[in-house]
Amino acid sequence: MQPSDLTLVQMGWRPFFSEQVAAEERNDCQPVRVMSVHRGMVTVSGEGIEDSISSSLPVPGGAEERPTVGDWLLVDRNTRSLVRILDRSSLFKRPAPGDERRVQLIAANVDTLFIVSSCDQDFNIARLERYLVLARDTGVQPVVVLTKADRSPEPERFVDAARALEPGLRVELINGRDPTSAARLAGYCGLGKTVALVGSSGVGKSTLVNTLKGSDSIATQAVREGDGKGQHTTTVREMHRIAGGANEGGWLVDTPGMRELQMSEVSSGVTEVFDDVTAVALTCRFANCTHGSEPGCLVRAAMANGHLDSARFERWRKLAQENADNSATAAVRRNRSAKAKTKR
Repeated sequence: MQPSDLTLVQMGWRPFFSEQVAAEERNDCQPVRVMSVHRGMVTVSGEGIEDSISSSLPVPGGAEERPTVGDWLLVDRNTRSLVRILDRSSLFKRPAPGDERRVQLIAANVDTLFIVSSCDQDFNIARLERYLVLARDTGVQPVVVLTKADRSPEPERFVDAARALEPGLRVELINGRDPTSAARLAGYCGLGKTVALVGSSGVGKSTLVNTLKGSDSIATQAVREGDGKGQHTTTVREMHRIAGGANEGGWLVDTPGMRELQMSEVSSGVTEVFDDVTAVALTCRFANCTHGSEPGCLVRAAMANGHLDSARFERWRKLAQENADNSATAAVRRNRSAKAKTKR
């Protein structure tokens, strides 16, 4: 079955989106969902339509006013030109690698985020925390998916380390090549639900998508034996429909591996993921305590008596400062964009 043969509900349409479409727009416009993004073009699908259209809006805007994979758009029924992007229920983004002045959109309207890591050299607590911050700030349910369980003599130690990051964090240990093992993810991939997969290259994201789909349509590559690093097999963010089995009707967004994940405008996410650190920091004697040499610093006291892990504190401090710096840059960028619009 082609996406154009599906109903809007099967594609993920819900009241949140239909309530944004005015009565007069329903006759002139048609809702479509972005399946993939290419340079200057997006592949879209809707009821009775599957096409590649220009991603340009009638009035140019900033990066966040460009469509990304998972977006719902209104297009002109006759010309199929893009009219507007519907408000998003969620949006994953990051400062563009190498240029913090730009924003790179990852995926929109996601219900669950699979944070994929493997039970080998790729496993990295600091990186997992960064993805958790993104998920919590966006309001999307995170699930840590640990792959290559069959290749580790002690896979449970990776599970324990991941679960220690947050109380109640969902962690799934699987063999991404085994349909029976991957089937435990079925509960997250129901009809019309959208699941995005993020993680480093070589952790098995594309392999997992192939297994859940029951096909090998996405190319995969082996990681290097020396350091366990993989190459960028996936180069385009793209939605894949699960057409059969227990996951019937779900959508998977495969994303390229990320070597760099800078934090920007995610203060609430940092606070939620590091709630143990922030709770102690709020009790310090001075509101502007830097947790260095100030008197009455209860963070230093908590680390000294073993109630707070010093390594986790340093990761929190680094993320908080990085977020503050990048958020300031983002504010400047938006001001420039607003001034440019005013001049048009």
